[in-house]
Amino acid sequence: MEKFDLIVIGFGKAGKTLAGAYANAGHKVAMVERSDQMYGGTCINIGCVPTKALVHRAETFAAASDNLSAEVDGAKQFAAATTFRGKLTDKMRAANLNMLESNPQVTVITGLAKFTGPKTVEVSAGNETLELSAENIVINTGAVSSLVPIPGLKEAKRVITSTEAQMLETRPAKLAVIGGGPIGAEFASLFATFGTEVLLLEAAPKLFGRSDDDVAEAAVEVLQSSGVKAFAGVKITEVTEDDDQITVHYENDGQAETFTADYVLAATGRRPAIDDLNLEAAGIETTERGAVKVDDHLRTNVDGVWAVGDVNGGPQFTYISLDDFRIVLDQLTGEGQRSTADRKAVPNTIYLSVPLASVGMTEKEAREAGKNIKVGTKPTAAVATMPWAKIVQQPVGLLKFVIDADSDQILGAQLLMPNSHEVINLVALAMRYEITATQLAAEIYTHPSATEGIAEVISAAK
Repeated sequence: MEKFDLIVIGFGKAGKTLAGAYANAGHKVAMVERSDQMYGGTCINIGCVPTKALVHRAETFAAASDNLSAEVDGAKQFAAATTFRGKLTDKMRAANLNMLESNPQVTVITGLAKFTGPKTVEVSAGNETLELSAENIVINTGAVSSLVPIPGLKEAKRVITSTEAQMLETRPAKLAVIGGGPIGAEFASLFATFGTEVLLLEAAPKLFGRSDDDVAEAAVEVLQSSGVKAFAGVKITEVTEDDDQITVHYENDGQAETFTADYVLAATGRRPAIDDLNLEAAGIETTERGAVKVDDHLRTNVDGVWAVGDVNGGPQFTYISLDDFRIVLDQLTGEGQRSTADRKAVPNTIYLSVPLASVGMTEKEAREAGKNIKVGTKPTAAVATMPWAKIVQQPVGLLKFVIDADSDQILGAQLLMPNSHEVINLVALAMRYEITATQLAAEIYTHPSATEGIAEVISAAK
C-alpha cells in the first residue's frame, strides 16, 4: 500500500488546484482520475469552456449572417465550431495534465477509485489494482446528467445529454430540448442560431423562473429571437423513436402535441457522482438528494475527508469549486477560518445570445422579505448612456437593480444585455463590500462600454 499525505479523487477545479498547492507546500499527493478524457475536470472538457466556445462561435455566425449579403452556411459553421471546440479542449486537457504530472510531489493515476476504509482507497487502473492510503482525502468527482422518469426517454438511442450534444459533428436539422434551465436554454439558443429548428419544453410554469417576471419575459424574447420555439408548463407524456428520428409527445395548454426531431437533448439536471465511490466502506454520510454531506468547512462526518465541487450538493459553478479549494487549503495549511458562510453576492449567468446575469435578491424576493426598496429598470435599447449595445448590434434585453431605500445598498441586479457576464462581477463586488448604489453610479467608467449603463439605471430607481 502506497502512502500519501493527500489523495484527491477527481481532476476538477477544486481538486486539481488543491493538489498543486498542497504539493508545492512539500506534501506527497495522489491525483486519481477515472478517465483520460477528463484531465482538468468538467469545466474544460464538457462544461463551461467548450460550451461557451460554441456560444461564441454561434454569436460570430449570427453577426456574419446579419452583415453578409450572401447566405452563410449554418451547417458548415457548426462543424467548424465543433472542430474548434475539440482542439481547444484537447489543448487545455494536456496543459492541465502537465501541470500536475510535472510536479515531482504529485502522482497522477488514471483509474476508478473507491473507498475501502476511512483512510484507504482502491484504484482499478486497467488490469492493475492499486492500494492507496492518506490522512487527508478529498472527494471531487463532480456531477453527472440526470434523466427524469418519462416513458421511453431512458431507453431511446437518440436521446443525448449536453456532453453528447456538444460533440455532434453534424448539425441536426431538428432538435427537441427537454428542460428549460441554464443548460437547456443555452444549448437551445446556440443550436437555433446555427439554423437548427429547436423546440424547448419546460415543465415549470414559466421559463427563467428564478428571475422577476419582466426579466423572464425579456429573456424569453431573446430566446425566441434566436429561433427557439419555447413552451413552459408542459407535460411530456412519452418519447418514441425509430432508426432515423425521435418524437416527443407532450401536452401544452391541454392539447396533445408531437414534435419529431433528429435528437432529444435531455437537460433535466445533474446529480452528484457518487455511485462508484463505495462511501459506505468509509462511513461517509450523504444527503437526501444524494450529495456527500458536508459542513460549512466542507468536512464530511469522517475526520480528514472533505468533499468539494458539485459532489457536495452546492451550487454547480466552477467558481464555487475554486472557492471550495480555498476553504480546504485553509484547513490544511492555514488557520482554518474560511468557510462557505463567508460567501456573499455570488453571481450567475445564463449564456443566451445575449447573456442573462444576476446576483442577489429579485424584486419579488425583496418585497416578500419586507424590504423597503427602490427599483431601477430600463430596456437595454433605452439606456441612452450605453451605446455599446447598439455598436455590437445587440440592443435587446433589460437592466434591473433592486436597492434598499433606507441604506442605499444594492440588494440585487438582473442584467440581460451584452457583456452582462462581466458587468455582474462589478455589481457583486459592490454588494460584498457595501458600496452604495449612489457610489456605484457616481464612478467613472470607460466609454463606450457595457459597464457605464448601470449608472443610468441606478439613478432612475424609484
